[in-house]
Amino acid sequence: MLKFVIKTYTKGTIYKNPHLFILNKGLNSGKPSNEPFTNSFVIIFENNEDFDNINLTAYALWKTKFWHQFLCGSVIPFLRLHDVRKEFSNKVNQEIKDHEEHLKNVQTLKLLEQSEKRFNENLNLINDMRRVILHRYCNR
Repeated sequence: MLKFVIKTYTKGTIYKNPHLFILNKGLNSGKPSNEPFTNSFVIIFENNEDFDNINLTAYALWKTKFWHQFLCGSVIPFLRLHDVRKEFSNKVNQEIKDHEEHLKNVQTLKLLEQSEKRFNENLNLINDMRRVILHRYCNR
């Protein structure tokens, strides 16, 4: 069973256990990060295995804009701690039920991330070569 605690982040607090920060204000609410945001919740895990399993879930919920339906406020939208605790726990419990599929998805996403990284490196090399050629052309 995965064990974690979701709390409001207090500036200056240092966490010893593995943890993940979730942005709670703005249209980017739900965005996970290893570094704290000014307005964020913190998910504290008991061990690194739990962190690895839940990190992907947090990223997937943010990327699919799952949290947009829970935003409140007219000027600066925000997430409520109660909603995050409830819905995040539900999603993690669903993940536990389909653990084999989850592990397969994690592996696939890691491969996609590696491919994306290689693609971006190649794109940067192409742009560097383009600059070198144009620089040579202009300095004749």
